[in-house]
This record gives sequence, C-alpha cells and structure tokens, in this order.
Amino acid sequence: MTLPVQEVAAQARAYCEALHRSDASVFEAMCDEAFLMTFVAPDGTSRVIDKAAFVARVAGRDPFAGDPSYHIETVDVAGPDIAHVKLWVDMPPRRYLDYLGFFHVGGEWKLVTKLFRTASGPALEG
Repeated sequence: MTLPVQEVAAQARAYCEALHRSDASVFEAMCDEAFLMTFVAPDGTSRVIDKAAFVARVAGRDPFAGDPSYHIETVDVAGPDIAHVKLWVDMPPRRYLDYLGFFHVGGEWKLVTKLFRTASGPALEG
C-alpha cells in the first residue's frame, strides 16, 4: 500500500512533468472541478484562473526542450484528506515557486488550489 505522502509526491512530480511537456490532459484529470490558480500580477493585483482557463493555458503553449527541471521542497499531509506541496519548477525563462493544495476525494488526490509567484526571470504577463 502506498503512503499518502508518496501518493501526493507522485502527483507533484506528474504536475511538474506535465507543465514541462505542456500536457493539458494530465491537468484535466488531476485538477478538481473547483480548482483555482491565484497569483499576483505585475501590476500588483491578484488574479484568479479556474480549471478550464488553466488547462487551456497549458494546452496553448509548446513543450519545453530537454528534461524537466523542478524540486519538491515539502509535502505535508494533514490527516486522510488534505495535503500541501511547496515546489519550484522551471518554465524557461522563468522559475516559479508553487504552493499546491490537494484533497483526497473519490479515492485519489485532486489538485484544488495553486498559489504561485515568479521566483526568477521576467514576471508573468497575463
């Protein structure tokens, strides 16, 4: 039997690798219908993107060359049904710091929230 920390870490790896490959189908399956991505835009305002917009954003860009570059810093599982992951992932020319929130529903870990900021490189536009 796989431990919850291992299951959540596997989802985090799949998340990073799917971003690198621009594989929107992974996010269609991984993200809960209530998924929201939140970030601070360069103008200082907060922005929220829902699942459909996030999946479309991933599908609308080309895969990155080479191997994925990322590091999972922490995986925190609280009880049987919630988890939090802190990681960085490179999407050239940027490196992002992501905070991912997962719920365990229907027998699987679903991505429900994503907070992120640009850790290095030009700020995200739009």
